[in-house]
Amino acid sequence: MREGETMIINTKAFGEVEITDDKVITFPGGIIGFPDMKQFTLLHDDEYGVSAGIRWLQSLDEPGFAMTVMDPLAVKEDYNPEIDDELLTGIGEITPDNLLVLVTVRIPADLTQMSVNLQGPLIINVDERKACQIIVDSSDYPVRFPIYDILQSRKAGD
Repeated sequence: MREGETMIINTKAFGEVEITDDKVITFPGGIIGFPDMKQFTLLHDDEYGVSAGIRWLQSLDEPGFAMTVMDPLAVKEDYNPEIDDELLTGIGEITPDNLLVLVTVRIPADLTQMSVNLQGPLIINVDERKACQIIVDSSDYPVRFPIYDILQSRKAGD
């Protein structure tokens, strides 16, 4: 995609969506489990996603694939894993101003079992629109951190 171009993708969750090139996020190394998927965009559902902070990381390489993601601080205020700078090579210089961290959300049929993966965050350099997924080596951050009760209590507090 060249500067200023737009593309239309036919997504599973949102139907046809027009994406401008400045909304494309590149994962040079792909994502865990899907190394060939390298281009994504972030989408949100105006009706449901905004209040909970839930968004979709939509693949541009495979329009039928999207991962539900959210800001980990929305459900774990002290989330601050130590990340080896070496793991971030390839996505440019990360600063507090250009850093976006997201975690994947697991939404099973039984919503009370909803969880986030705090062990495999997505690190995004928003200035360069480059990203990577890393594995955090800490027992403080489980693969399935329950969030249903947290979201419900936050919703009740609105």
